Amino acid sequence: MNIAIHKSWQPYLKEEFSKPYFLDLMRFVETEYKNTICYPPKDQIFNAFNYCHFDDVKVVILGQDPYHGEGQANGLCFSVNDGVAHPPSLKNIFKELETNLDIPYPESGNLMRWANQGVLLLNATLTVRAHEAGSHQKKGWETFTDTVIKTISDKKENIVFLLWGGYAKKKIKLIDVEKHEVFTSGHPSPLSANRGYWFGNKHFYYTNTHLDKSGLDRIIW
Repeated sequence: MNIAIHKSWQPYLKEEFSKPYFLDLMRFVETEYKNTICYPPKDQIFNAFNYCHFDDVKVVILGQDPYHGEGQANGLCFSVNDGVAHPPSLKNIFKELETNLDIPYPESGNLMRWANQGVLLLNATLTVRAHEAGSHQKKGWETFTDTVIKTISDKKENIVFLLWGGYAKKKIKLIDVEKHEVFTSGHPSPLSANRGYWFGNKHFYYTNTHLDKSGLDRIIW
């Protein structure tokens, strides 16, 4: 399978591409895409890296699994293609944006505009079988994306990590909290958000405040 990942990431990840687990993973993904419907489209699997280059990373948002409905997933966590109805978690992200930064609820759920500003929108698992949530978990993707998180932590400074929900919070063990800023909260999914674990976390404000202190451009959310 062709690994279409931007050249800025190659020096840091190329060793992974030849490891047995990754070769097994690519064979699995190739077979899955050949025999069943999977998301995102094959040429968008590595979009998180292709729209946010290594040198540009300022913020990392972690998701768990791509959307598994038709036409939704585009390779960026929590993001959907233009014109696609906003899933519940994304609606709650945008509602928090509205109240946190007093900006209008966005029309498009495509978060490419965030990625282009240095927000790495990384799912722990980069592929999924249609209508089968979690179907590509524990096949090797998590090993790869854990390496990505640790590499960013090791090689960069002053990154903001936004860890939403129990699964993402576990990734803190991969992050050097002495040199990076980590904000945690409940997940934006309705179950968590409606229990009071999401709304009011002010993560978007805190992120931009940290970027200001670091002398970096704010994210235009």
